[in-house]
Amino acid sequence: MELKQIESFVRVAELGSFTKAAAALGIPQPLLSRHVRQLEVELHQNLLMRNGRGVTVTEAGLVMLEHGRGILHQVTVAQEELASVRGALAGRVSIGLPPSLSKLVTVPLTLSFRAALPHAQLSLTEGFSVLMVESLRAGRLDMAVLYNPPPSPDLDMTVLHDDALILIASKKRQAEPQEPALKAVMPLAHLAELPLIVPSRPNAFRLLIETEMLRINCKPKIVLEIDGLNAILELVKEGLGYAVLPPYTLRNFGTTHDFTTHRIEKPKLTSQLMLVWSARRPMTATHKAAMAVTQQVVAQALV
Repeated sequence: MELKQIESFVRVAELGSFTKAAAALGIPQPLLSRHVRQLEVELHQNLLMRNGRGVTVTEAGLVMLEHGRGILHQVTVAQEELASVRGALAGRVSIGLPPSLSKLVTVPLTLSFRAALPHAQLSLTEGFSVLMVESLRAGRLDMAVLYNPPPSPDLDMTVLHDDALILIASKKRQAEPQEPALKAVMPLAHLAELPLIVPSRPNAFRLLIETEMLRINCKPKIVLEIDGLNAILELVKEGLGYAVLPPYTLRNFGTTHDFTTHRIEKPKLTSQLMLVWSARRPMTATHKAAMAVTQQVVAQALV
């Protein structure tokens, strides 16, 4: 099994076309086809199904695609490590961001990264914590900013920020008779009587709300599941329900004067924002510099 075979297969699988993959790699299509066929022969598996519209990936191909991406990423890391021995902070750094934070930090993180690491390439991915943990383990991400990641022997992490989630309401909402009156401080148990608009699982905020309410023998009253914090806030603004989110999410929204905010106590809903990376792979000097930039940018964004 050769790297050129793996790279050829991965590009064809990702692009769904031998023609596009050959153009992307800058090699003749017959050579690309030969690389993929050699890999299939060596693995005794059909990895791709050819058809008139391009190619589709077989079940075996999906497994190989997952491993192939990780292998290619680790080759890149090895090249970067060797480059760092020569003192060059170069190479590619892939960072995962949660949707709730992505809009707030993407621009400042990109600008700070370019200023600190002008010869390195930044790749940003937005996703839920559960999916990004798998990407860290598979080697598709170098590091990720995650909410409440579970402890794991194959992951290292450091705390970036502690957040207490708040209840967000619309000034125009007409409360139902059975709803508790809104006060500056709301007991967590009262959320069981409020119609909540929340992200779907496995969103970290959704899991935190359900877990902590279960501890006090309560259950959230969920009326809508919406993936997209701005969309949730738009619905809250129209008086269709309440949101439970970190305070900084309102900064992504233009008209914060349409909302009221209320602290949650007894108990608080505390969420930890962590920077996470693999404990099983070495960090290059470029990665360490990127970690420092990420920590600084996130800290400044959440002040």
